[in-house]
Amino acid sequence: MDGTTGRVLVVDDDVTVRDVVRRYLELAGHEVEVVGDGESALRRFAEREPDVVVLDLMLPGVDGLEVCRRLRVRSAVPVVMLTALGEEEDRIAGLQLGADDYVTKPFSPRELALRVTSVLRRSKVAASRSSSVLEDAGLRVDVGARSAWLGGRELSLTTREFDLLVFFLTHRGTAFSRSELLSRVWGWEFGDQSTVTVHVRRLREKVEADSARPVRISTVWGVGYRYDGGA
Repeated sequence: MDGTTGRVLVVDDDVTVRDVVRRYLELAGHEVEVVGDGESALRRFAEREPDVVVLDLMLPGVDGLEVCRRLRVRSAVPVVMLTALGEEEDRIAGLQLGADDYVTKPFSPRELALRVTSVLRRSKVAASRSSSVLEDAGLRVDVGARSAWLGGRELSLTTREFDLLVFFLTHRGTAFSRSELLSRVWGWEFGDQSTVTVHVRRLREKVEADSARPVRISTVWGVGYRYDGGA
């Protein structure tokens, strides 16, 4: 499979949704497996790790948020959430747990397929094409290996957090609005800008000595964010 296709695990308890999503993802060239509950998702993930997980948050038994939390303990595999239109708190909670993207129900299956392809392209192409190492004040990022270290300790970053960190490191001193970051890091021309806010907050918790008083990633009031570098 090339950088735009991969193995996708779809987790949704609605048979109709699973069938439609499977059909559109397969038309996009992906290899797709579907399951209907959280326990089955965790079991299949352990047996064969996919390249991306499409995860409904409202699941019987182990819900989607708990599935996402457990996945993040063992892997940085991209997670695309499916949420109902009115579930903003759950959506933000999912992003805080490390989900990379989301689509709200009712959704366009074609849009979902495009989101999955975008996530895969960014994670796979970056790994295969880049061999650069970025460093800043005890922070070391191997772009090709998609690994990051701070003070000799490896950081556990999601796909989006890693992409955001690399973008900041390669654009030091330049302020970017949330909409610009959505476009250049997420590949979205529209979307909820709170996604950026949540990811910046999570990234700060991992790369700043004190996330409440950030030194590396500054907030530029009225604009957005700027990477200034470690002290």
